[in-house]
Amino acid sequence: MRSELKGWVAGLALLAGSAQAADTVVDDAYLANGGDGGNWPAYGRTSTEQRYSPLDQINAGNVKKLGIEWVLDLPKERSLIATPLVVDGVIYFTGSYSHTYAVDARTGKQLWEFDPKTIERAGDRLRIMWDINRGPAYYKGKLIISTVDGRLVALDAKTGKQLWEAMTVDPRKSYYVNGAPKVFRDKVIIGNGGTEHEAARGYVTAYDVNTGKQAWRFYIVPGNPADGFESKAMEMAAKTWTGEWWKHGGGGNVWNGMTYDAEFNQVLIGTGNGSPWNQKIRSPGGGDNLFLCSIVAVDADTGEYKWHYQTNPGETWDYNANMDIVLADVKYGGQTVKALLQAPKNGFFYIINRANGELLSAEKFGKATWAERIDLKTGRPVEVKGARYEDGEEIVWPGPWGAHNWHAMSYNPNTGLVYIPAYDMPGAYKDTGMDLAGWQSPHFRVDPGVEFKGEDAPADIAQARLLAWDPMKQAKAWSHELPPMWNAGTMTTKGNLVFQGRADGEFVAYDAAKGDVLWSMKMGLGISSAPVTYTVDGKQYVSLLVGWGGGGTILGSLAAQHGWKYKLHPRRLYTFALDGKAPLPPSPPPTLAKPLEAPEFKVDTALAEHGRALYAASCLYCHGAGMVSGGTAPDLRESPIPTNREAFEGVVRKGALRPNGMPQFAELTDKDIDGLMHFIRLRARESLSGVAAR
Repeated sequence: MRSELKGWVAGLALLAGSAQAADTVVDDAYLANGGDGGNWPAYGRTSTEQRYSPLDQINAGNVKKLGIEWVLDLPKERSLIATPLVVDGVIYFTGSYSHTYAVDARTGKQLWEFDPKTIERAGDRLRIMWDINRGPAYYKGKLIISTVDGRLVALDAKTGKQLWEAMTVDPRKSYYVNGAPKVFRDKVIIGNGGTEHEAARGYVTAYDVNTGKQAWRFYIVPGNPADGFESKAMEMAAKTWTGEWWKHGGGGNVWNGMTYDAEFNQVLIGTGNGSPWNQKIRSPGGGDNLFLCSIVAVDADTGEYKWHYQTNPGETWDYNANMDIVLADVKYGGQTVKALLQAPKNGFFYIINRANGELLSAEKFGKATWAERIDLKTGRPVEVKGARYEDGEEIVWPGPWGAHNWHAMSYNPNTGLVYIPAYDMPGAYKDTGMDLAGWQSPHFRVDPGVEFKGEDAPADIAQARLLAWDPMKQAKAWSHELPPMWNAGTMTTKGNLVFQGRADGEFVAYDAAKGDVLWSMKMGLGISSAPVTYTVDGKQYVSLLVGWGGGGTILGSLAAQHGWKYKLHPRRLYTFALDGKAPLPPSPPPTLAKPLEAPEFKVDTALAEHGRALYAASCLYCHGAGMVSGGTAPDLRESPIPTNREAFEGVVRKGALRPNGMPQFAELTDKDIDGLMHFIRLRARESLSGVAAR
């Protein structure tokens, strides 16, 4: 009898062990609530995009004991901006060019790696795409990634084996994809970017998560009326455009900012700016230009239009609304309203009833001189006269980088506060001297329809802060000044904590209610990824990718001041826990570029001016404004390659460094090659003599 009892108990133990080891089914129900916080299964942890964790083992009272548990070096990587996912003790994340990893959260051991061969597949799109990717999606045992060259790829989460692949864009055009896919109801949705590089018409596409077959597509802006309209929504939108907008694409590209709203079975889409930015070209007779810079709700099953709210009618500043859309229940007019919260580029914080798109509130959270206020009766901004650079030139706050960019904000339902990586940075908009009527859309180069010479962005041109915003009061609760700019997204927890990585390499934990700094650690490199938290075997961990990258790194001296040089500083995945004892690995100190003099090189100023225009259109996107690299690519002022005609031609025209991500420009003429060389030498000498780029 005793032996039978012993066997029965052993059997229970086996059952219990197998139950504990059973796979979590990450489906719609699980994504809606995120379980008990043991996993971080989605970009925003749950489909609400709140980036809030109910874990409190690590809390405001003990976070000072936080230490490193383990570190994984990632020598193949450059830009790490993704939000990792964690399911059943496995960390999944994407790195440069969508390289994808699975890592054991207990030990930091790599389990598998998948290379989607993005550089090999990119073609000329390598010219206009950064190496960045914001992360994968997880759904019913599948990991789904986007690739910068425009594909969706589904992987078996256990093995990393490819299950299916779908091309989401026309590979002949200057589209790219770097956003995180979102999953819902056995579908996966993705958008694209490319507004500044092509006659781009934005859209989002939903695919069957099991097969990769297209389920539906929703276009953001109307096409040529002569071709007919795909939907009644496009027919309606076309009435808000003038001229021949379709020749310039129209824009509206959705490269971020999609949220599945299960309670209304709708997908909320934050749409992009116009193609080109300048409405005088795009829609010369004015008009609202739907659905640019809007939040659009579409039916999750069919993709059919439900409602919209437009933050910037007829926008002309690159004020896209691609920022994250957070779902929350809020008190309004004595009732609880199912609302969405958004802080788009334009500097206003919006609260919208997501049942019907009704604007409930909108107030400035940053410096915004383009408008006085938002009229709550009409829902439209009261614009400041002259802000549209009607006379050809205007300085406006914010500029095209926005008062808040894609770095995700978080919402803590306990404090009622939203935590926003915010900026104050002006933009100079100028189109005097341009042939607006004869302007032609670019193709694999940069031209936003306003003067674009690529001047250096001075180190002190922007101010940055972590802003704790009270959406009910529409007022600041607290804020901390941060290093300018490009600080990472935030995460908040039930433990009364807010975590954020910074541009200067500091990883910081704040008191969520009061804003006090409770803990920090210097990570040896600028941080562009948001942290996540989860538990394994009952122990809470915090994980963070450290790898400086993203669009803000092209901002010349503003980005370069931090000293994160191309490929100098190691990229890593860090995991922290209370009483973690692992040492912080060494990293080189911040290092600034040292331009070469090359005195034997005689600069021809006419050739240098020719090279200046080429650089702004084709090179600045990686090598930096004013030829001051912020770390995404080598600083050409100190590179010896442009001092040697044969070597420089080999790289630029013949593609010698294409495997490293350096695109090939086979069409460049001898004059173009010479012009770039002379401009590089001119900028190097100007930098040595203290002359700013113009």
